[in-house]
Amino acid sequence: MALSTQPYKGARDFYPEDKRLQKHIFDQMREVVESFGYQEYDAPLIEPVDIYLAKSGEEIVNDQLYSFEDKGGRKVAIRPEMTPSVSRMVAARRQELAYPLRWYSIPNLWRYERPQRGRLREHYQLNVDIFGVNDISADHEIILIADSIMRVFKAPTGSYTIRINSRKLVDFFFQDQLKLSDEQFHEATKLIDRWHKIDKADFEAQAKEVLSSDSHYQKLLELLDSKGLDELPTGLKSHASVEELRKLMSLLKESGVDSAGFDFSVIRGMDYYDDIIFEVFDTSPENNRSMFGGGRYGGLVGDFGVEPVPTVGFGMGDVTLQIFLELHKLLPALESEVDATVILVGDVYEAAQKVLTELRQKGLNISVDGTDRKLDAKIKNAAKAGVKYAIFVGEQELKTGKFKLKNLQSGDERELPSNDLVTEIGR
Repeated sequence: MALSTQPYKGARDFYPEDKRLQKHIFDQMREVVESFGYQEYDAPLIEPVDIYLAKSGEEIVNDQLYSFEDKGGRKVAIRPEMTPSVSRMVAARRQELAYPLRWYSIPNLWRYERPQRGRLREHYQLNVDIFGVNDISADHEIILIADSIMRVFKAPTGSYTIRINSRKLVDFFFQDQLKLSDEQFHEATKLIDRWHKIDKADFEAQAKEVLSSDSHYQKLLELLDSKGLDELPTGLKSHASVEELRKLMSLLKESGVDSAGFDFSVIRGMDYYDDIIFEVFDTSPENNRSMFGGGRYGGLVGDFGVEPVPTVGFGMGDVTLQIFLELHKLLPALESEVDATVILVGDVYEAAQKVLTELRQKGLNISVDGTDRKLDAKIKNAAKAGVKYAIFVGEQELKTGKFKLKNLQSGDERELPSNDLVTEIGR
């Protein structure tokens, strides 16, 4: 029986054109984060299971973790997220590192879940974190970076929104005002996370069941319907977290971030986020969903037995971002990295090496077709590979130092010396 040509379910093959697009997206990400002074790091694909049991979400640990026992009897897992790994790395050199610490990575991550649009079992994710800053400036910088990435892809005004909330405000409302039990609190946050995804009547029925009170439901609804900090119920406006949110909104506005606003329905990462949280949403009716987000967390580094480090960060997945870019027609037409294919005419492979080396040293990416196929077949193959130019090299060309250059897109042909080939192809 023949082996299947399909990749593992929920994973992807990356053909050269796919890698070309991925490289473009990653290059744009790197350009932005490095302009803010962030440095790239990486960590092993496999980690001890324990670092995920400590703080990763219940759904990840119980349902989505690719875990197994290695040959040494150790329980390990393929990383489903990068935050525990980077926290481990910071903890390992807690006293040696210079703070504020600005790090980023673009790792491949794996989660066992049902593949669907925007969610696969493997994906790449930009992770950006700043360690060692207690005040609101770190939250501002991280959200500014997220917005800058959207702008570098030329996302139109209004095509996305940045929705911001505070875990401290969430805790105060549910635990201090509504006096919910831990179980009720957990169920309420899971329900709010589905606020925009389920029918209003279903939400009302489930919320009243979780909250065990019509009056509590009305208070929650009033909060969810608030369009800004000024519309918050009286009992919440004076909370310290609201003042922090006001400062953050003001800083973002001064920085030209006009897509940010308060939204109490943003409930993410409740297992380790402990203050400001945010999500970036696509506003298109065809893809009205959260694309990525992040927030402030302070406990993970401390879980490794050292003094905690205040941290703010976010993760941006490549799958949801690419859907956004495709939907809003923001991806460029990317040409092959091969500048030209040299088509050898006759038995000149050895004699052509000097010319090939010269062209490569002058900056051209050159592939060579020295097969014994007919000339027309070689030309068609180069065009099929997406190469723009063909350079013909035979005994006569090597003798005269002049080479025929064919534009495979327009069909134009010119005879040029090698120096002029570089100039013409580089235009």
